[in-house]
Amino acid sequence: MAVETMAQPSLDINVHHITRLEGHGNLVINVQDGTVEEAHFHIIEAPRLFEVMVKGHSYEELHHMTSRICGICAVSHTSASLQATERALGIEISEQTRLLRLLAFHGEMASSHVLHVYFLAAPDLLGTPSVVPLVQTHPDVVRRAMRLKKLFYDQCAVVLGRHTHPVAMEPGGFSHFPTEKELVALKERLIAARADLEATVELCQQLPLPDFARETEYVSLTDPHRYAFYEGDIKSSEGCVVPPEEYRAVTNEYVVPHSTAKHARWHRDAYAVGALARFNNNHPQLHPKAREAAQALGLTAPCTNPFMNNVAQVVETVHCIEDSIALIDTLLDKGVKPEKPVPPARLEGDGVGAVEAPRGILFHHYVYEKGHCVKANCIIPTAQNLGNIDRDLRAFTPQLMATYYPDKETIRHKLEMLIRSYDPCISCSVHLLEVEFKEGH
Repeated sequence: MAVETMAQPSLDINVHHITRLEGHGNLVINVQDGTVEEAHFHIIEAPRLFEVMVKGHSYEELHHMTSRICGICAVSHTSASLQATERALGIEISEQTRLLRLLAFHGEMASSHVLHVYFLAAPDLLGTPSVVPLVQTHPDVVRRAMRLKKLFYDQCAVVLGRHTHPVAMEPGGFSHFPTEKELVALKERLIAARADLEATVELCQQLPLPDFARETEYVSLTDPHRYAFYEGDIKSSEGCVVPPEEYRAVTNEYVVPHSTAKHARWHRDAYAVGALARFNNNHPQLHPKAREAAQALGLTAPCTNPFMNNVAQVVETVHCIEDSIALIDTLLDKGVKPEKPVPPARLEGDGVGAVEAPRGILFHHYVYEKGHCVKANCIIPTAQNLGNIDRDLRAFTPQLMATYYPDKETIRHKLEMLIRSYDPCISCSVHLLEVEFKEGH
């Protein structure tokens, strides 16, 4: 008698476009007879062409132009741009300039984390399609998010004139300086915001995250003196540290058929950047209060659950508040004095800037001749995460099918949550000029 075999499950998911992300990206999952044949995050944005736009422009202009790559991470792009220019032209910034840039950087890091945790990720965990219904059901949560967001935007504005596309930073220094009164007022607001951060930690303790883990390589900056955001060398969780100038050997960019943004790989076939990567590589350097928050939220290193990236963002926000308070104390003790920007030592050179944007390590690389840019390259955090996202999708899909099949909507939603956990900034990631698509794809 013939033995009847049970049919293996099949699944087809095609989402155009995933919501609560910056930019346009599609989720494509195809499972046939229990085998995952395709699991991809399709990037469909057009190239941005900034690397071509800046060619021919003066070193005094590039940071203003490249800040327009992103409205959320404008401080990060400006900082990476200035670093590249200053290293190419032999500009050594003052300690006051470094402290002011660190203070502004904390403001952007925290503002972006609050945006993602509260407005993009939390609705998934609170059972709503967006933050709008939370205005009615969780008004205190939304008010808290708005208070924190305004505080951190104002922190950038105090130092930089404004947050989005800052105007006060320039090669070698600043054109605007915060007053003692502004710094004191900002410090008082940061101290008062500790209560909102404590409430944020308490909220996150109540939100169940999917149980999923996959080992991968984690890449971030590292600095022997502080938790690295603004500067440092490139560190891999595989035990390797290299200077920023070797970024090409780290990123190893390559083209894939389903994305207009390149993918990256280093020691493994993909790596992850962002808050979780920074935490895994540098957690001992976090402020004690941030380490307490990590403990309260169950975040320990090494952590290989990508959904914990959102938890790491909360932990880093605590660090940003506490380190900002300490930076303001240092600036007040020293006194902020107007300084003229340090002029270039030369007008020709090659320089690499590397900073930790909220979504991960960001590289800007410029070559100058006669003070004008002749070559530029920018490698964005989201592009570096794309290969890792695809591999997470491929590993997570069978786990979800074993639990939820044939509930396609739940599977789709949790796969979207996985992509959102990386906090992708899709428009920034597309920087190649041409993609050759193979026939049939």
